[in-house]
Amino acid sequence: MSDWTPGREPEPTEAEHEIPAGPASPEVDAGADVDPAAPAPLEVVRTPTGNAEVDARLQRLADADHLATDGHIEVYEDVHRGLRDTLTALDAHPGPPVPSGAPHTSYDRS
Repeated sequence: MSDWTPGREPEPTEAEHEIPAGPASPEVDAGADVDPAAPAPLEVVRTPTGNAEVDARLQRLADADHLATDGHIEVYEDVHRGLRDTLTALDAHPGPPVPSGAPHTSYDRS
């Protein structure tokens, strides 16, 4: 017999709440004092987009790796502002002329 009922999720066990230990970093000595508040690089891979302006903004995100968490917001806001400006500039470039009003025919209907 089962205690499961439709629409009800089973309660997680204590083992499901535990966070698995990740691999030990070879750069950190097990006996060394490590400051948990010190900046730690996120090592996020940034794939080039092919647009030099966008790639430069994304590369700026690497600056956050060397800052404490409270310094990240400045970098993120700067990158966001730059990406927004780049997208806005795309709208400013003139494209093909847009027809105005009703279409005109090349013949006279009279």
